[in-house]
Amino acid sequence: MIQRIPSIAKLAAAAAVAAVLSACATTDRATPIAEATINPTEGNNISGYFRVYEVNRDTVRVMAQVKGLQPGSEHGFHVHENGNCSSPDAMSAGGHYNPNGHQHGKAGPQAHVGDLPSLMADAAGTAFLVWETKDLSIGTGKPSDIKGRAVVVHKDKDDYTTQPTGNSGARLGCGVIQ
Repeated sequence: MIQRIPSIAKLAAAAAVAAVLSACATTDRATPIAEATINPTEGNNISGYFRVYEVNRDTVRVMAQVKGLQPGSEHGFHVHENGNCSSPDAMSAGGHYNPNGHQHGKAGPQAHVGDLPSLMADAAGTAFLVWETKDLSIGTGKPSDIKGRAVVVHKDKDDYTTQPTGNSGARLGCGVIQ
């Protein structure tokens, strides 16, 4: 059996076209469509960011980083109903964002819109989150739209069971999603 091997020139041209198309496909998505700077509440020393990128018409990618956490700790992480972090304890952010009246639980279509995956701090006290979802949107006006709301880092881990908050404890940090 004789196999045809494409010429190096054809392979190089195909690779160049793929690289250009790939760059075009990702350029528009390199800029977040919404973001929040997470600032500490009174008596705490955390900092971080929360960014939302469009993956496609129905999916967003959430990327977050929070520094200054207890090494190895787990923290509840939620979108709250009010885009207001002005009070020293961030209670001005209100409760978890829940426009559909769902039970609190693990992030998904049957949970609050504001239920995000928990943050897990590494040995240096930094937590990273990368999560793709169809349950959030930005600037759509739909119940899933979180623009203008607040994102909150809680002191304790989310038990995903206790209603309506997951028993996540005090608020360590807060940022308004813009």
